[in-house]
Amino acid sequence: MEKNTKILLAVTGATGMLYVPELLSLLAEQSVEVHGIVSGSGQKVLQLELGLEENKYKKLAGVRRWFDIDDFTAPPASGSSRYAAMVILPCTAGTLGAIAGGYSGNLIHRAADVTLKERRPLVLAVRETPLNRTHLRNMLAVQEAGAIICPPMPAFYLRPKTLQDMARQFAARICDQVGLDVDVPRWKGM
Repeated sequence: MEKNTKILLAVTGATGMLYVPELLSLLAEQSVEVHGIVSGSGQKVLQLELGLEENKYKKLAGVRRWFDIDDFTAPPASGSSRYAAMVILPCTAGTLGAIAGGYSGNLIHRAADVTLKERRPLVLAVRETPLNRTHLRNMLAVQEAGAIICPPMPAFYLRPKTLQDMARQFAARICDQVGLDVDVPRWKGM
């Protein structure tokens, strides 16, 4: 992926908000322009987990433009907006189900549908456990449609010292999935 490109970040109401600032930090280091959409439940979980009061999420470093969840006239609703990729972090099982079913109930769903139809990378950091049969079917459906399922599963073989280290390593995995080579510690073998 070229530098100075645009990525769309959608934040839904699953736990795992500690990954969002780390992803934004890595994207900023790559001079990637980030636009964002946050669901209503995403706003609540941002407040719960990061202490960001209502609309304070708009001050997250690195996001140039925010779109209202119900604005179907916003650029992400059209393939002509030319986002290089879309990341949904974290992604609720409900959002996964909407995308799997082709349902565009809000701008996040519509933007994901656009990303798939334009054959651009769509990364879903699905945050749900345990998984039921419906979740698994929905994951398979979106993967068959071209999405990348990348659940936020921390790796410990690099021995992270803090939660921030752990979150940064996972955020780097997301960057890998959208074609960005970021500077983080990598496994080099024993």
